[in-house]
Amino acid sequence: MSKMKSVYGEPKDNYSAKLRTKSIILTIWFIFLTVICLLPIYILLVNATRTHAQIAVSFSAIPGSNLVNNFKTLANDSNFKLAYDALNGYKNSIFITVCSTFLTVFFSALTAYGMHVYDFKLKDISYTIVLLVMMIPMQVTSAGFVSFMAQIGLTNTYWPLIIPAVAAPSVVYFMRSYMQSSFSLSIVEAARIDGCSEFRTFVSIAIPMMKPAIAVQAIFAFIASWNNFYTPNMILINVKLKEKTLPMMVSALQSSDKLKDYGAIYCAIALSIVPIVIAYVFLSKFIIAGVALGGVKE
Repeated sequence: MSKMKSVYGEPKDNYSAKLRTKSIILTIWFIFLTVICLLPIYILLVNATRTHAQIAVSFSAIPGSNLVNNFKTLANDSNFKLAYDALNGYKNSIFITVCSTFLTVFFSALTAYGMHVYDFKLKDISYTIVLLVMMIPMQVTSAGFVSFMAQIGLTNTYWPLIIPAVAAPSVVYFMRSYMQSSFSLSIVEAARIDGCSEFRTFVSIAIPMMKPAIAVQAIFAFIASWNNFYTPNMILINVKLKEKTLPMMVSALQSSDKLKDYGAIYCAIALSIVPIVIAYVFLSKFIIAGVALGGVKE
């Protein structure tokens, strides 16, 4: 009897062997990428548990036993207290990050919704302008931005770190592309026939169907805002330590000549990434859920 053939015309045994080989190679490759991504974080966590002397002498992949002492150094050492205040740093960074993330995803989704649902004369031109603005790096406009904030008296305040988050061209581009592939205009027409207002249609129908896209962009916006050191360092010029963001405090620890306890510094850096991990764990379920689950009404 002749051997059974796969859909590709090859003997089934050969096809299965090739498929297994391909799966093994891909699995090894993805494990390798995972190790590369997680290795810096693991080294950071390990160094946060070691003493300054141990870190200075050699590298180790085995955690130490100095984590509690590093925490105590951050909390009690007078030199560290001059540059680092974890409680106020968390409070300031969380306030700025949560506000800017909400403004970014909500108004970007609203803009993308308007560009996708409505037909108007400048529709294509508006989208082109969004793409052009997306290509301009922030460093090019930062001097003018800081000068304008100084003229209207908003330096040393959090408003310049929050309000500009309304305009996020890259997020608008992503949201519009997502809606073009996954959001049917017939749903909007049905809502209009039922007497639903335009804004309520966006809030009650569009946003639930865009949950996966919103979750992805919320994670990116949260990380970008939380790790943002460049803009706060230009805006918060003459503020007290308790008004600085956490990245500013961590940068002060790293650049100070008086603070040479690497164990405590690594501990401070490790503390700064905790909210990012929490945000990802909280939002990742919306990414995995899929588009269909967002549009189903139970």
